[in-house]
Amino acid sequence: MGNTNLNSALKNKNDEFYTQLQDIENELRHYKSHFRNKVVYCNCDDPKVSNFFYYFTHNFEELGLKKLIATCYKNQNVDIFSLHKDVDKAAYLEYTGDKNDNRRPDADEIKVNYLKGDGDFRSEECIELLKTADIVVSNPPFSLFRQYIVQLIKYNKKFLIIGNKNALKYKEVFPLIENSKVWLGMGSVKEFEVPNGNRAKATFCSQRNKWFQKFGNVGWYTNLSHSRRNEELILTKKYTPDEFPHYDNFDAIEVSKVKDIPKNWGGVYGSPYYFHG
Repeated sequence: MGNTNLNSALKNKNDEFYTQLQDIENELRHYKSHFRNKVVYCNCDDPKVSNFFYYFTHNFEELGLKKLIATCYKNQNVDIFSLHKDVDKAAYLEYTGDKNDNRRPDADEIKVNYLKGDGDFRSEECIELLKTADIVVSNPPFSLFRQYIVQLIKYNKKFLIIGNKNALKYKEVFPLIENSKVWLGMGSVKEFEVPNGNRAKATFCSQRNKWFQKFGNVGWYTNLSHSRRNEELILTKKYTPDEFPHYDNFDAIEVSKVKDIPKNWGGVYGSPYYFHG
């Protein structure tokens, strides 16, 4: 069901899936050392509902951030703290930290700036904002993931983003994985909140009074170092012809799991595209 939901989202360009705060907290705890004195840009985020915006504003001092910027596509309903009155215009928000020592973001501490365009991450205005950022953290549209990650690489940005793990196969993405320019993060994202108007495959949670949709193959992509990235891999398996068959058309053996890499094999081995430690 999870992959069916994702494929349907890609086909129908249905990209409104909101990341839950617990998933953001669970992943971001592995990267806290990267954020000190950095400008973070959330460039696919409606601040009213974005838990990325919530996380960074409420953890601004703990992370030691320099600035947070968030942009939202014009068609989304931005009314953060009732500051953004003109919903016909796209806007970007800036937050530079707590000014009255109450350890939370207040309305007068968040600067709202209107954009001339629609707030699309590919627009010139948003690219100019991107250039000012050190790290991009967001859940970009599934249907635009190829363009999104290519843009981040083009402008040499550090990032932590959510994407379909099938994107590992994309011709734009696989070379980045192959050349250690991008790697998978620590966790997966199993469920997203969906707005009321987008609930064909969603399930209603009466306790939270919200709609949620499950996915089976979504995770984090990043070029920020984390503990698993540098973890020593201890190999215990030994090569045998029966357990590791040779391919008919290529001089390599089949290895389907990380833990099964044979320690005494010095040649090439093949693995599924989702193969990672």
